[in-house]
Amino acid sequence: MNVGYSFPWHNQNSFQLLIDSGKFYPRMLAAIEQAEHFILVEQYLVSSGQVLDKFILALTKAAQHGIQVFILFDDYGTRAIKQSDLNKLKQKNMYFVSYNPFKWQKLYSSLRRNHRKLLLIDNHTAYVGGAGLSDEYLPSEKTLDETLNWHDIMLEIQGQVVIDWYTSFSQIWQACSATTLPKPHDKNWGPELTQAGRVLLARGPGRNSIIKSALRNIKRSSERVWVATPYFLTTRKLRHALSNAAKRGVDVRLLLPGPISDHPWISHAGRRYYRRLLHNGVKIYEYQPRFIHAKIILADNWISIGSSNLDRWNQFWNLDANQAVRDKDLVKQTCDLFETDFSQSKLLSYSLWKHRPWLQRFSEWWASYIVRMIQWLVYLASRIRK
Repeated sequence: MNVGYSFPWHNQNSFQLLIDSGKFYPRMLAAIEQAEHFILVEQYLVSSGQVLDKFILALTKAAQHGIQVFILFDDYGTRAIKQSDLNKLKQKNMYFVSYNPFKWQKLYSSLRRNHRKLLLIDNHTAYVGGAGLSDEYLPSEKTLDETLNWHDIMLEIQGQVVIDWYTSFSQIWQACSATTLPKPHDKNWGPELTQAGRVLLARGPGRNSIIKSALRNIKRSSERVWVATPYFLTTRKLRHALSNAAKRGVDVRLLLPGPISDHPWISHAGRRYYRRLLHNGVKIYEYQPRFIHAKIILADNWISIGSSNLDRWNQFWNLDANQAVRDKDLVKQTCDLFETDFSQSKLLSYSLWKHRPWLQRFSEWWASYIVRMIQWLVYLASRIRK
């Protein structure tokens, strides 16, 4: 099976799981303050507010101290940024690029979005995961909006794979900007970094090593397959792989949004897959306290964490990036996170699901119908374009 990996496995790395904004935002801001040469920022979801204010302040201070700051924001994902905030990102030593500006007259090409999330400091530290720069991740006492305080994770990374993250950023930057990135400085990593990792990329139709690698590891699993995703509109291949793993005795669990979601209709549409999965032995947990935005695939001792959702849109159109890791310590951290989240989730049963109310069945039907219509229109647009 030719997966088409862009990068090899590297054995000298360190990975630390940072859970929720109270952990990852302070670490990211502190890393910016410690930068010595350059900072790379790549983001999809960015909106004006408290979080962006803090990052703008940290980045502009770094630029004022002579640090080169390169910012690559997706045009569609950052439509909630005020122009005054964008202007602050275009100062001396700061280089800003908006990826693929959305144009209705070029709708087909505008569908391709950069969904990656990366903060890279010099050539030694990177932060990768599912979190954007937005107040949705902050707990708030001033609002009753339960969709706020999204549950998400980031990985703090040091080691050899940081250069691969630099390369993935560089490939997109060079296609969008004439400004040259600084070359990463050589660094010798010590023997204390012992965790194995590989950077996985999704680069558009037919070039998704994230999903292909997930399929390979799910099919090889013998103990557990635990998956967390905010949107479960995945391919038939992946659903079959999950079902087949459960049938051969693997502990297969899905951690999905419950009553709180930023796009409830997508959650409704995804529930049309539940019945067959439950019948085949897959355990489905719906997270209750808040919206779960984390993207994790755990298959035995293999983990994939990053920006890639398990929905067809992400898998076909978006530029995404995940960090794959093989390490027992990170497996332990990830399992502990899953167990905590499972305890705050509703476990669905096949017998009860078969007898769910007709109104719920109808909401699933119309939501899935809308999804199919969108997919058909996109397919039609692609055929017309050819």
